[in-house]
Amino acid sequence: MRRIEDVKMLYEISQALHEHLDLKKSLYKVLDILSGSMDMVRGTITILNAVSNEIHIEVAHGIPSSTATRVKYKMGEGITGKVIETGESIAIPKIHEDENFLNRTASRKINAAGDLSFICVPIMKGKKVIGALSADRVYDDAYDLDESTKFLSIIATMVAQHVINLEQIRRENERLKAENLRLRGELENKYNITNIIGRSNKMREVFQMIWKVSKSNATVLIRGESGTGKELAANSIHYNSHRAQNAFIKVNCAALPQNLIESELFGHEKGAFTGAVKQKLGKFELARQGTIFLDEIGTVSMDVQATLLRILQEKEFDRVGGQKTIKADVRVIAATNKNLEEAVEEGVFREDLYYRLNVFPIHMPPLRERKTDILMLADYFLEKYCKEYGREIRRFSTPAIDMLMDYHWPGNVRELENCIERSVLLCERQTIHSYHLPATLQTGKESGTLPTMVLEDAVANLEREMIIDAMKNTRGNVSRAAEMLHITVRKFAYKAKKYDIDYRQYR
Repeated sequence: MRRIEDVKMLYEISQALHEHLDLKKSLYKVLDILSGSMDMVRGTITILNAVSNEIHIEVAHGIPSSTATRVKYKMGEGITGKVIETGESIAIPKIHEDENFLNRTASRKINAAGDLSFICVPIMKGKKVIGALSADRVYDDAYDLDESTKFLSIIATMVAQHVINLEQIRRENERLKAENLRLRGELENKYNITNIIGRSNKMREVFQMIWKVSKSNATVLIRGESGTGKELAANSIHYNSHRAQNAFIKVNCAALPQNLIESELFGHEKGAFTGAVKQKLGKFELARQGTIFLDEIGTVSMDVQATLLRILQEKEFDRVGGQKTIKADVRVIAATNKNLEEAVEEGVFREDLYYRLNVFPIHMPPLRERKTDILMLADYFLEKYCKEYGREIRRFSTPAIDMLMDYHWPGNVRELENCIERSVLLCERQTIHSYHLPATLQTGKESGTLPTMVLEDAVANLEREMIIDAMKNTRGNVSRAAEMLHITVRKFAYKAKKYDIDYRQYR
């Protein structure tokens, strides 16, 4: 019968330990259970401070809290100190007969007539003692102290495991918190306005617009061709706003099938349609108190447009198949490369939604309208991909620069980035030449970016480019430059004179 009661008590203690993540609450519950099941008069769980080497009472039962807070033990001091120092359990039948018993809490009336038994067991973390569990009860000659000591040792092991688990949870939470702060810091730095590259007048206007609208809750519509950096602008607006600490949800409306876009944006209830096996939160709910970025807004259907209009006007929506209205505390940033004015005239885009979205328009200029930014962007991407692929490329040759500047860049910044990445992969020396650039830039006849030239002119241009590059790399040392090109000094000097290249300009 006793064993059944012990098993029941262990089950209750196990539940108590896993009921709270708060260590003290769990330990107080353990002592309460021991008090009711073991006739425990008083009990304590003491913890060793590894830094000060002091033992303090973490939780206590039957002892005033002011006393428990005040009492401290040294290692080896009293019975509790000895248990923690040696890692061995101690059971005392009558505490008034034991000279080691300090009664530091002054809560026990020690006399022969109504004596107390005292049990103290170590709490172990592996082979290391981290504390002790103690209990005292009214002395009973028939009471088996050895069995109780073993039983308390089992409970001490459970407490130790709980402490270890909570420490792991605490450390993991701290790690995740630190990682979250680090990543948020990286995002804030990455999407800082100053990290959008460009010094042209048109980009300065964009920076000014982003800075002004970031601190508000205004809906923003970012216009511009594909590849101009609309998403980067949206990132900058969010991470420089007062919502920066909350979620930033991105949705590419063009990538979502029309039959699923409502479910993705607004969520659905279980059984709302075939395949809706459980409730799903939509992007607007996930972006609560944060920002949602709707890219390619011009592709959404009229039905979805009606719901978006309700969100922008009333700040509320319903899940698909739902009856409950949900409030939407979300800032909306939309982007499109379509002409929405034409879409309104054609009847494929709601006029009222257009005006709701177009509260604060920002136009991202195409790269062909910001020529002065091309070299800055090219240098940025060169450094980025050299670091990524472990290359040591220092610069672009003059003909390569001319080609970059003359090209019309229909794919805008994204095309330029792809172009530089390809060039870095192809280049095996320290300079990117014209022949490392994609064919669309080299054969620019169709786009009008390059004049038509005969073979001899093309060869002459390449020779001149390589001689200038060799001069720059050797700082005007003709012998080393000739060696680099695997030709004689005499031939190198002849070619340099032919192309009017003076070695003294490079020293």
